[in-house]
Order: sequence, then C-alpha cells, then structure tokens
Amino acid sequence: MKISLELTERDALLVHVLFIVICAIVLLIPMPLLIGPRLFLLVIIYNVIVPVVGWWRNHSDWLNLWLFVFILSLLMVFPDWFLADPLGILVFVPDGFPQIGPVSGYMLLLWAIPLFIISFIGFRVSARHSLPVAYGAVALTSFLLFVGAEAGLTFVWQAQNVVMIGSVAVYIIFPEIILGLSTFWMFQYLNTKPHWWKIIGAFFIMLLYIGSACFFHLLINRIVFGL
Repeated sequence: MKISLELTERDALLVHVLFIVICAIVLLIPMPLLIGPRLFLLVIIYNVIVPVVGWWRNHSDWLNLWLFVFILSLLMVFPDWFLADPLGILVFVPDGFPQIGPVSGYMLLLWAIPLFIISFIGFRVSARHSLPVAYGAVALTSFLLFVGAEAGLTFVWQAQNVVMIGSVAVYIIFPEIILGLSTFWMFQYLNTKPHWWKIIGAFFIMLLYIGSACFFHLLINRIVFGL
C-alpha cells in the first residue's frame, strides 16, 4: 500500500537545517543559562517551527504527524520515570531545569523530535519505493538516531547497572527500534481519524515501549548477563 502524504522534502530539509543552526547557537555560544534551560528552549523552538511551517505551507498531514508525536512525547515521561524509579537503571543528570519526578521536564517535548523525523523519512521512502522498504528505513533511522542520542546526550541522561557498549545501554536499543516502527505504523492508521484517536494510539505505543523495555532489560541484563 502506497502512503501519500503532503510532506514536502524541501520544507523538511530547510526546517531541520535551520534547527541545527539554532542548536549550534544555543548550545555553543556562551550565555548565562545552564544546559537544562537551553535544551528546554530548543525543544520549544522545534515544537513551534514544525507546526508553524506545516500550517504556513498547508501540509495537513505534516500537522497531523506532528500532533501525534507531540502527544506521544508527552506520554513518554512515564517510561522514563519507570526506568529511573523504581527500576533505577536510568539517571537524569541535574542540569538546572525542574524535574517531573526523576525526569528532566523538557523530556516531555524532546521525544517529538526523533519521532517526527523517523516517521517523515518512512513516509517519503514509502512514497518513492514501497511500504516494506519504508519499514526498513524506519528501523535503520530509529537505530541511528536513538543510538546516537544514547551515546551523545550523556550530559542529559545516563544508564546504570545494565550491559553497556561505551555509553549506550544495549537493552534499550531494541525497544527504541520498536518505538520508531510502531509510531510509523500507528500513524498510517490514525492519519484520517479524529484527533482524539491520536491520544489512544499514543497511549498504546507508550505501553508497548514500557513493556518492551522491561522485557529486554530482563532478557539481556538479568537472564543473559545476570546483573
């Protein structure tokens, strides 16, 4: 099944190049802000630019996709919270921004960034090739983005008491690939549904992520390596 979405590659490229430039400015230029408030500013900027461009360029499916991953991002605080406490295998580094339980507050919006990119790439690959190829692209993009985040954002969160490759927790790679695939799959079904369906779909994906994280934690860290 071909998926036809009003998602313009040029617009997406320009938005993300602009966001990368903004990230470099906010993170690298000296200013009287700790890293936490800077990251909060960046996730706010991203979650404003994307829907504004979608509205301005009349990309209705772009807006629908952003709204879905935005709702899902809000719910992802629960898996992060569960991994940090009570499991105690994830620690959020104090960075000057208020926390929700043990989770840095800006995480409410941060998940929307990779999930939008992953699904966007999936839909464009599907339009150019086929749905099976798109699922392969989604899995690969999920792996690259999430492993890159696990390796590069150690000043935000750190895994502990689990099997590691460098700074990357091995067990979480599989749930994060499942997260990317399930987000892409679910939005295909929800795109033409009323918006309140997005809340239900996002809730089920959040539960799937918690379940898969627990399963692979048990399998890899406890059963295989006996930690």
